[in-house]
Amino acid sequence: MYELTTYVAIAEIIAAAAIVGGAIFGVIQVIEFRKQRSAQVAADLCRAFTEPEFAKAVVLLSSLPDGLSLKEFKARDSSYQVAAQIVGMMFETMGILVQKKIASFLVVQELAGGLLLMLWRKIEYQIKDTRIEQNNPRFGEWVQWLVERIEEREDEKEPAFIEYAGSKKHHEESNSTEA
Repeated sequence: MYELTTYVAIAEIIAAAAIVGGAIFGVIQVIEFRKQRSAQVAADLCRAFTEPEFAKAVVLLSSLPDGLSLKEFKARDSSYQVAAQIVGMMFETMGILVQKKIASFLVVQELAGGLLLMLWRKIEYQIKDTRIEQNNPRFGEWVQWLVERIEEREDEKEPAFIEYAGSKKHHEESNSTEA
C-alpha cells in the first residue's frame, strides 16, 4: 500500500511540474510572438515609407507654406488633396497602431516624428477645417493624436545625428580592434 501512495504522489508532482512547465512555455511563446509582431509592424511601417505614392505625396505637401486653410488648400490643384489623403491615411494608421500598442511609439517617433511634425504644419487646418465642414470630429483624429504625443516628447528627443554622433567613432574603434 505504501508503494502505491508513493507512486501516486510522484505522479501528482510530475503532473504539477508538467502544468507549470507548460504555463511557462506558453508565457515565453506569447512574449516571443509579441516581439515578432512588433518587429513585423516596424518593418511594414518602414516599407510603407518607400512606396512611390507616399514619397510623391510628401514631396508635394512639403512645397506648401505652413498653415493653409481648407479654402486655400482646395484652391490648389486636386493633387494636393490626394497627397493629403495619402499622408493622412498613413499617419492615421500609425496613430491607431501606436495607441493600441501594436506599434512602438519610440519606433514611430524615430521613423517619422520629424516628418510628421513638418507635414502637420502643412495640413493641420485642412484636417481641422474638414472636420467642421463635414461635421465629422473624427476626421484625422489619430493623425492629430500622434502629432500631440510626438510634440509632448519632442524636447526629450535629440535628432539622431546629434544623439548618435559618437556611433561613427565607436564603429570605427570596433572595426580597428577586430583587425
